[in-house]
Parts: sequence; structure tokens; C-alpha cells
Amino acid sequence: MLATTFGRDGDYALLILRLFIGGVFIGHGALKLFGGLPGFELFLMQHGVPLARVMAPVVAGIEFLGGVAFILGLGTRLAALLLICVMIVAIVTVTLPQGFAGGYDLNLALLGGLTALFLVGPGKFAYGGDL
Repeated sequence: MLATTFGRDGDYALLILRLFIGGVFIGHGALKLFGGLPGFELFLMQHGVPLARVMAPVVAGIEFLGGVAFILGLGTRLAALLLICVMIVAIVTVTLPQGFAGGYDLNLALLGGLTALFLVGPGKFAYGGDL
């Protein structure tokens, strides 16, 4: 019944996925970019991330701009690929030792959504086509 209402192509589901994941990354990126960059740099240094001074603004920018890209459906696959890399590094360097609950659970959920968007693309409700 829902397939008849919403269609079988899943474009509405992809739009919802993009909006929610985009919102999460815009929020996290904005917190880092607009006032929290020195603290994020220190956090990266404490966790042994090399070149923390360079990586802090790069990661914050990827998160924020990647989130914007998801909302617009512009460069969705490229944004997903970059954020997949960010999530893998975050899991390995920070959250894995903390365990699943309260550790890498959110990162893993985001990684699943990012992988789906990378594989399927943005759907038809997007400005940027299938990039």
C-alpha cells in the first residue's frame, strides 16, 4: 500500500535520509567551525590524530559543507565519500575504545546512512544530479 502511495523508487526515502544526515553534519560541523575549532584541535591532538592543526578545520569544513551538500542534493556521493572517511577515522581513533553504547554507535549509524547515499546517490529530489 505504501509503495503505491510513495512509488517504488525510494526517492522520498533518500530525501528524508539526506535531510536528517545533512542536519546532523551541519550541526556538528557548525559547532566546530563557529567557536569550537581550538577545542576540537586540542581534542584531536589528545587522541593522537596527526596534523591536528590542519585536520581540525578540514574535518569541520567537510562536516559542515557535506551536510549542506546533502540538504541540497549537490555532490551527494562526493560528500558521502569524504564523510565516510571522517567517520572511519573517528571510530578508529576516538570512539572504538569507548565501546558500542555511548561510543561508536552514532558513528556506525551515520556510516551506514553515508554508505547508502554513496551507493544509491541523492535520488530525484536533488539539485546536483547523480554526482
